[in-house]
Amino acid sequence: MFVKAIEEAAGYTKAIHVLTRVWGASRIVPGSATLFFVNSEGWALTCAHVAKFFIDAGKIAERFDAFRAERAEIPADRNQRNAINQLERKYGYKPGEIVELHTRFIDCVEGNVNLDIKIHGSLDLALINFRDSSRVICDNFPVFGKDSSDLKQGLSICRLGFPFPEFSNYGYNQLTDSIGWNNQGQEFTPRFPMDGMLTRHVADTEGKIIAFELSTPGIRGQSGGPAFGVDGRVWGMQSLTRHLDLDFDIDVEVQRGTKVKRVQDSAFLHAGGCIHIDPIKEFMRDNGVRFDER
Repeated sequence: MFVKAIEEAAGYTKAIHVLTRVWGASRIVPGSATLFFVNSEGWALTCAHVAKFFIDAGKIAERFDAFRAERAEIPADRNQRNAINQLERKYGYKPGEIVELHTRFIDCVEGNVNLDIKIHGSLDLALINFRDSSRVICDNFPVFGKDSSDLKQGLSICRLGFPFPEFSNYGYNQLTDSIGWNNQGQEFTPRFPMDGMLTRHVADTEGKIIAFELSTPGIRGQSGGPAFGVDGRVWGMQSLTRHLDLDFDIDVEVQRGTKVKRVQDSAFLHAGGCIHIDPIKEFMRDNGVRFDER
C-alpha cells in the first residue's frame, strides 16, 4: 500500500548517526535519528530534541577537553588520585554523565557542514539549514498536504526513519581516551517504515491542534522522520511514543516446555505521536522556508 510513497520519501529522508560515551566507561553507545529535507536550499525538518544533539555536542566536547587538559597537568605523585577526584567534582563528572557526544549526517550534503538551527518555542520541532554546502544530496522533495481537514480518524499513515542502528564504523582510542568515527565496519543503517491508523488529534491548552496520534508506536530512531499518506503527501513528523495503560494486569502460571513459569505483566498500548502539519507549515513560513503543498 505504501510502496510508492516510501520510495518517494526515501529520496529526501536522511539518517543521523550518534555516538555517546558516559563518564568512567570506554563503551560506545550508538544511536540514530532522522531528518527530512524540505527544499534544495538546504532546509530540513527534524525534532527539537534531535537538533539539540548538535548544540549540546560542542558544549560537551569543550567541557571534556578542558577537564583532560587540567588532568594532564596533575603530577604523578601520591596526591594524584585525590587531585583527580577534586577535578572530577569541579567538572561535575559522575557515573552516567555524558562526556562525549558525536553526530554524523549520512548522505545529506556535499561540501561544508555549517548549520543554522531554529528551535520551535513550544513544540518538539526544529528547522536545520545546511547553509554553506555545495549541494543537497536529494533526488526529490516532499509535498505537504494543503488542507489539513483531509487528516481524519482512520487515515492510514506511514512513518520512515532509521531505528535499530547497525552502523559500526567507530571505536575507542585508549591513548587519547576518546571515541570517534573510523573507516572500519559498516557505515550505513537501513531505513525502516512503520504504518498505523490515525486515532486521535492532540490540542494545546488553547484548543489548537498541534499533533496527532497513531495506533502503532514510533520507534526510537524514527524521531524527526516524515509521516505521510499512501499518496506520498506529508502530514506530519514523528516525535514521540505515548504509553497508554490498558489496565490489563496478569499474574498467571504458564507451561514452557517441561517447566512451569510464572508471568506477571501489565499491558500498555504504545501509540505514536506526530507533530501536525499545520504548525509545521506555520513554522516554515515564519522562517521564510520554501516548500511545496498539494
